[in-house]
Amino acid sequence: MFKPKGFEKPAGVRDYLPYAVKKLRKIERNVLDCMDRWGYQQIMTPTMEYYDTVGVASSTSDQKLFKLLNNRGTTLVLRSDMTAPIARVVSSLLKEQSLPIRLSYHANVFRSIEEEAGREAEFFQTGVELLGDDSAEADAEVVALAIESLKSAGVSSFKIAMGHVGFLHGLFEEVVPDRADAQELLKEGLLLRDYVGFRNTITQLDLSAAERNVLDGIVRLRGGKETCEQALQLSDHPQARASIDHLLKVWEVLEAYGVSEHVLIDLTMIGDFSYYTGMTFEGYASELGFPVCNGGRYDNLLQQFGRPIPATGFALKTNRILDGVHGFQEPEIEPIIIQYEASGRQEGLQEATRLRNAGHTVITELVQPDHRSADEPNIANDKGGMSTWEKR
Repeated sequence: MFKPKGFEKPAGVRDYLPYAVKKLRKIERNVLDCMDRWGYQQIMTPTMEYYDTVGVASSTSDQKLFKLLNNRGTTLVLRSDMTAPIARVVSSLLKEQSLPIRLSYHANVFRSIEEEAGREAEFFQTGVELLGDDSAEADAEVVALAIESLKSAGVSSFKIAMGHVGFLHGLFEEVVPDRADAQELLKEGLLLRDYVGFRNTITQLDLSAAERNVLDGIVRLRGGKETCEQALQLSDHPQARASIDHLLKVWEVLEAYGVSEHVLIDLTMIGDFSYYTGMTFEGYASELGFPVCNGGRYDNLLQQFGRPIPATGFALKTNRILDGVHGFQEPEIEPIIIQYEASGRQEGLQEATRLRNAGHTVITELVQPDHRSADEPNIANDKGGMSTWEKR
């Protein structure tokens, strides 16, 4: 049996030292304040949920859930995201609240991982859910808010890649109809960004030259608004065309927000097909090669809790922003140190209270008397930096 050493901790978890906590809390406060200004109210849910409700409904695969048994033998899970717990709350405690509902959160979530370096089993997410609105305006709102949230988190250089799962659903059904196995292979290649494998799958399918050209053309569907026009030339399927029409409406709203410069269309991006039902997006910071936020529409989730309403939202990957983005640079201000002897305790502690009320960080310290002359001047300096105040 493996017995951990005294200073070891499980793979995938970490300690946050004071400097990291300070930065994490600043990101959290700034982002939640931004979300509050957009009308999103913060919610907190339990760390543990029932597997048969929230665990099953989660977008996380069963193999990545942390499961445990309570004293009654009921299977619980550590929350693997915040969307499913919020869906539970909206379908129960908030079932009488009028729609739409706007909620925000900051929480730690847990996903089981292979024991590989750099992979995290516990991490933080900060995000929102907009429930009860299926419009392009709602999708555009969460994209625009994601952009403002990244700025509030200190991410200055980034791009949002936006797609729609309905386009690929429709196009695949048009080119390889009733062939679920082939469609899954094609989706897997796009999901993994394995374009070589995607093209190899195309060559292995029994398709005409025209059909192969259509599928091969998918990997070039990345760019600005003109990408939607290119997509319409590839497919006549009603679902594919309706999806592109929806994206164009979202783009129009983003232009009205004045944020379309941060957005590009990427129709190769599919997210989780079993979870997302419409528009999806990911945010990439210039310093990092992987997403710092992701989101989209998931209209089927709440019906699992008995309240079939549409929903859309996003989450910032707060740990990635904390670790990989240059972000905030705050000067390190040393505390003021107040030293006093027992005879001067009251005056010393009152001075500490005065300085703290003025916004300073103060450390107090009882010292033993020395042989300094009583004529030596007291030291009081609260102008910043390392300071001392001595009373004898």
